[in-house]
Amino acid sequence: MSDITTDKDIQDNSRMKKKGMLAVISGFSGAGKGTLMKKLMDNYDNYSLSISATTRAPRPGERDGVDYFFVTRERFLEMIKNDELLEYAQYVDNYYGTPKAYVEAEMKKGKDVILEIEIQGALKIRAKYPESVLIFITTPTAEELKKRLMHRGTESEEVIKRRLERAALEAVGVEAYDYILVNDDLDKTVKHLNYLIQDQHMRASQQLEFLEQFQKELRTVL
Repeated sequence: MSDITTDKDIQDNSRMKKKGMLAVISGFSGAGKGTLMKKLMDNYDNYSLSISATTRAPRPGERDGVDYFFVTRERFLEMIKNDELLEYAQYVDNYYGTPKAYVEAEMKKGKDVILEIEIQGALKIRAKYPESVLIFITTPTAEELKKRLMHRGTESEEVIKRRLERAALEAVGVEAYDYILVNDDLDKTVKHLNYLIQDQHMRASQQLEFLEQFQKELRTVL
């Protein structure tokens, strides 16, 4: 994050920008991604949380188009064939993926779209959208991560062990991310997350403006 970025810079940039950007959020299970995303959406109105498509059946209380886009397996395979997904993966017997049309429609509205996905999906997004920003959420220490998983009180020791083993594997791919954000204080971390995304937004906008100006100048010196 740039040290000279201020609240006024971000507010001014929010008024000027025409198209939103893509922010990919990943993190260890237990690092608090879900809580961070909810707080970010509550505190700022310039974000849109991407909705995934899935072939699994809705759980009690889940709504189509709000929690997920619930589709048949046949429809999902058709979406893959027609390149309608930014990324997708199969877990057990179900498919999950990010619909391209929904994300691009939100970005055209000027919304910065948040994708909360795993590392493999994040790398696929970066390949398709090089201008996207990748942010990885972690706890301050591995011991704190274990403590948070245990304090949930909803999982067995065996499940916690598997989650920590998965975290050890995921840690190898974190170097591909633009930022690593330590979630040690919820309010501060949410504010920091907003700064990182908006600072990246301004950098991309400034680079585009410079390129457009340089292209105009080149035409005048030919």
